[in-house]
Order: sequence, then C-alpha cells, then structure tokens
Amino acid sequence: MNQLSATELIGLIEKEIPRKRILESLSERYSYSYDASFGEYLPDLVVQTTTKEEVSFIIKLANEHRFPVYPRGTATSLSGGSLAVNGGVMLDMSQFEKKLVIDQENLLAIVSPSVITSEIHEAAESVGLFYPPDPSSSHVSTIGGNISENSSGPKGLKYGTTKEYVIGLEVVTPTGEIIRTGGKTVKNVTGYDLTRLIVGSEGTLGVVTEAIIRLIPKPEDRKTLLASFDSLINSGKAITSILASGILPSAMELMDNACIVAVENYIPSGLPTEAEAIIIIEVDGHSSAIQKEINKCAEVCKQFNAINVKVAQNEIEREQIWKSRRMVSPAITQLGPTKISEDATVPRSKIPEMMEKLNEIRDKYKLNLVVFGHAGDGNLHPNILTDKRNIEEMKRVEDAVSEIFEAAIELGGTLSGEHGIGLLKAPYMASELGEDGLMMMRKIKEAWDPNNILNPGKIFPQEGQTKVVLI
Repeated sequence: MNQLSATELIGLIEKEIPRKRILESLSERYSYSYDASFGEYLPDLVVQTTTKEEVSFIIKLANEHRFPVYPRGTATSLSGGSLAVNGGVMLDMSQFEKKLVIDQENLLAIVSPSVITSEIHEAAESVGLFYPPDPSSSHVSTIGGNISENSSGPKGLKYGTTKEYVIGLEVVTPTGEIIRTGGKTVKNVTGYDLTRLIVGSEGTLGVVTEAIIRLIPKPEDRKTLLASFDSLINSGKAITSILASGILPSAMELMDNACIVAVENYIPSGLPTEAEAIIIIEVDGHSSAIQKEINKCAEVCKQFNAINVKVAQNEIEREQIWKSRRMVSPAITQLGPTKISEDATVPRSKIPEMMEKLNEIRDKYKLNLVVFGHAGDGNLHPNILTDKRNIEEMKRVEDAVSEIFEAAIELGGTLSGEHGIGLLKAPYMASELGEDGLMMMRKIKEAWDPNNILNPGKIFPQEGQTKVVLI
C-alpha cells in the first residue's frame, strides 16, 4: 500500500471504526481473497463498514494515501467483480446496517446494500407486489452487488434487468462524497441520468449505500412447461419461433444434455437424460390468457420435433421443474474442480447459430463445455469444466473462451448479459465497443475517480493485455 504500512493504516482507520471490524490476520483475509469466479487475490486489510459515513471515511483516506478500495457483498460475482487484484482495502458491505422498507402506496422498496435479494422478493410478494430481477444467486447475493453488476436472471426476458427497477440511489463517490441520484418519482429527467450510469458500473464509479427500487403488481397466475428435444438446434429454433409468434414468456431457460445428465446424477429430478436439450418456458398474467399462451408454446415445441412436452399441473410440479434448473450450477461443478462460467449474449434470432458455434468450439478444443442459460433473451451460459492444474488443457480453455467472445460479437451480441466484465472479459472490450467507445468510458472513470481508487483493475484492459489469461 505505497508508503503506508498495514499497522499505520489500522491506526488511522481505528479513529473512526472499531478495531474488531478491521481484519488483518492471514486467515481472515484469505476468506476474502476469492469469489464465485476464477482467481485468488489477497487484500491487505478488510474493513467491515456499517454506515455510509464509514464508507466515505475509508474512501477519503484512500485518496489521501493512494491505496485501492474494493467493495464486496457476499462474493457471488462470476466475473471477479470484487477481487482485490491490487491488494489494498476490502470493504465488506455485507455487514452494512440493514434497511428494507416497502412503500406500498408508491410501489417502491427502499433498501440498504446488505439486504439479500430474495428478502426483497418475499417482502414485496407479502403485500401483493413483485420485484422481477431474480439472479440464480438471489438467496445469497446482496442487492448492492446485484445493482453494481446489473444482475438479472430468467425473468429479464419479459420484465427487463435490474437497471429498469433502480430509480434512485445513495452513493459514496470514488472521492468520498455522499450523493443522491434519482428519487421516488417514476418520471425524472433532471440532468444526466447518474442512476443508470452507476447501475452496472461494477463498483468502479461509487459504493451504493441505499437504493430506491420500483416494484410492480404481482401477476395473477403463471403456467410452466418443460419440453425435451433430440436436437439442440431445434430447441433454439423453437425458442425463436415462440418469441416471433407474439407470445412473451416471463422466462425461457435452456439446458443441454451435459447439464441434464449432471443434474440427474447430482439430485435425480426425473429429467430425460436421452434428450440433447430441454427448454423450460413460463408465462404469467391473467389466468384465462396464460392457458392459451402455454398451449401455443407447447404446439410450437411439437412443431420443432420436441420428444416430450409436459405442462405443470400444480405448484408442486412447477417447483420441481424449476428446481432442476436451479441445480445446474452446483451439479456441473462435480464435472471438474475448476469452472469457467461465461454469459456471452446474442440477439434472439441468432440463438441457433450461437449454439452451433459453441458445439464447434467444444469439439475443436476437446473440452467439457456445457451450455445452459436464459435462452429467451439470448443470454447463454457456456461453462467449461476443467482443472487449473492441467496447464496444457488450461491453454486450450483460454483459446476456447476467446473464440466464445469472438463468436458472440460476430453475431451482433455482447460480451456479457449479466455477469459483468470484471477481469476475464476486459481484453475484449475494444472488440465490442471500438477504441473510441472504450476511450469514452475511460474518460468517465478518470473524471469520477482521478486517483483510480475504487475497484481498479476491472472492466478496462491493462496495458498490452490482448486476450484472456487463466494461468
């Protein structure tokens, strides 16, 4: 940390924050050195902040003494968003004072960053309201992290992502000021939309200390089906055909054969292991309308040679279908000790082509590559299961990941649909945005964070970095 020793820094921090919330031992810091992505980076210190004033104090201290600060929630990031790549101080935001207020009259929730996302779902639904963004980590991820990464989930297809629901923020800037953006009004066009700028900025432009979130009325009813196919490409064609038919499901999920088999081996769910792919479709809304829509979805699946189509007849059957989808991530981790999880996203019409590309990449590099994801919005999750100790295979993984990114961009897609750029995708930013587009982002970062204090090493490629490096 430049010229300041850890002991000296602790002495400065202790003036405002109790010593018991400053973690310096190796064992304590090690538990903060990794997240749900790839790589380990040890912070020099961990500070458990509980108020906006404490966050502001740490960041002002960082600007004075030029050490990096890395905000972190519950570490569910799949892009290395909170990893302390340059050491420095880790801000543990999971200990932040909890606040969860449902403003039923204004259809809002006012929350602190430490609130678990599923707690918002439960609080909203208890009064007949609905918060649609539902990342698969919602039972463990904090809303602060979801906002920083613009996380979404299956319901993004119909309802949009987190950025559509965050209408106001309280933020500590990279220089330590406490500001408010947006507010409680649905309409707000006063000046620049700083709220949208901060959402999805991956902790590089500010630390969220409170959020105002828009809620909507809870849908009256929902119907779910599971369709199995003997062709991955046909499942993709069924997805695009349903969307083209005028039906907008609330969710459309895809699992390839490797995922199906992994789930069945992990927790038997009655999935058809002989199928090359399955898709899960859910529609919601008025009861009379959704019955017609789910029937139409079933018809389209059969048109594209679905082996079997099953519509859940009750909530138990529906939950069983969704449980199998939620089990994919833990199930596939049994296939290899190292999991490289990507979320390259393409236009809906390009889903079949992207699936073909992924099959080609799997065969070309002879890798254990499985595919699942939110296929209805083109947000596929190709995962490579490998072993980081196998140097030769990891080099093939690097090349395969590069080709996945290139394929998505060539098809008019994007590097990330919801995981963020973080570390792994940074070398490819110019490929998607162009050098001038990337330069404009750099200028915003430099204007907001002139000393490069907040979450440095994320989003932007380092000098000379041209491809992903995993070893």
